[in-house]
Amino acid sequence: MFALPGEVQTILNVFSPLFSSVVWSNALILIIGAILCRDGNRTVTGCLRVMGQDQDPCFTNYHRVLNRARWNTLQASKILLGLLILLVPPGVPLIIGVDETIERRKGKRIKAKGVYRDAVRSSEKHVVRCFGLKWISMMLIVALPWSRRCWALPFLTVLAHSEAYNKQHGKRHKTTIDWTRQMIKQVSRWVAKRTIILVGDGAYACVALAHACAGLPNPVFLVSRLRLDAALFDPPPAPVPGKRGRKPKKGKRQMSLAERAKDPSTVWSSVEILWYDGMKITIELVSGISLWYTPGQDPIPIKWVLTRTHDSKGKPRTEAFFSTSLEATPEQILQWFILRWNVEVTFEELRAHLGVETQRQWSDLAIERTTPALFSLFSLVVLIAMEMIKTTTLRIRSAAWYNKPEATFSDVIAMVRRSIWASRFLVSSEKSAAPLQFQQAIVESLLDQLSASG
Repeated sequence: MFALPGEVQTILNVFSPLFSSVVWSNALILIIGAILCRDGNRTVTGCLRVMGQDQDPCFTNYHRVLNRARWNTLQASKILLGLLILLVPPGVPLIIGVDETIERRKGKRIKAKGVYRDAVRSSEKHVVRCFGLKWISMMLIVALPWSRRCWALPFLTVLAHSEAYNKQHGKRHKTTIDWTRQMIKQVSRWVAKRTIILVGDGAYACVALAHACAGLPNPVFLVSRLRLDAALFDPPPAPVPGKRGRKPKKGKRQMSLAERAKDPSTVWSSVEILWYDGMKITIELVSGISLWYTPGQDPIPIKWVLTRTHDSKGKPRTEAFFSTSLEATPEQILQWFILRWNVEVTFEELRAHLGVETQRQWSDLAIERTTPALFSLFSLVVLIAMEMIKTTTLRIRSAAWYNKPEATFSDVIAMVRRSIWASRFLVSSEKSAAPLQFQQAIVESLLDQLSASG
């Protein structure tokens, strides 16, 4: 293994205690290889080729890092979250986005696969289903110095087995809400002294999840969409002295948000907020506090926000959002939810630049480790770049026909790759020093990388 830049060593060496010395040396080659791969599959053999280890007769040792070696992925997630938290100033709430994505995989050996709706290829009227693995990922949403928008950095990703797989293996099936509830409980234990805002789309608007977040020793505030026909109630009336029986948990049912939006007596307020593209728009909103109820669950107090915007034809569009934080302002709730879109951007960047969906492992353990490792690699590249910009300027790759206003992940990973390649092939020398002599194998490896399509 060649000498790595100091910034790379600073970030990666934090994880070395999770591995034995032999496994760590092999894991390090896979990590650097996954960063340096410019195209093609993110397979073990692809990483070995880019690292010049394609003639190693003990190549199976690298496969064993994923399918056999003993190391704890949960502890790795805890360490990674500890590094990412340093990007958030003390006293500022930790905003964690949660969402699920489908990794399209098929084949008899992919046991945990299921049939899911393909959100990328589906539309409102046309549903496309595919075989694949469902991953639920939590990402810390942070502001970075090279971008106006916040970035969502993955730190904890779990495989949600299909219902058919669990039935076949005699396991209790866990829904997306079950997994999210388990994950946020773990994260809350890791960062017991920080305020956490959990942001998800409409799939996470669940009374059971809201209760799980509110019931933690360090309460987590849930922010999500809210159905316009959600059952909202007044607080329960004051107890009648001497009256026997169970005390009511909720009061009179309120009109639905859909009815409230059509009610001419509803008083709307106009506010200006930053929308998804960073531009300010004016929307109308009304807000209130109600008890949210679902049969089988105790009602929970929420603060809801009903918004109304108009399209180019003047047709109104009504949406609703909520937060279990009753002190949050309506504008703050909307801003928290808008930050969730950065999770979708990260999913796209992972497929475009880190080869998610190109891995080819068949071992159950390797499958459960490889995709979360690629998700975490996104965050590791960002952390390495944050170390590098202390002494180096981040170059934005633009062209005469493309004036790029700010850096994207392609620029960030390009800077990290450039530093690693320079550390491997370029050596500082005095003017009077003899010309550098490169080994033929190194020259061939460098030529291979320069000729590869990027």
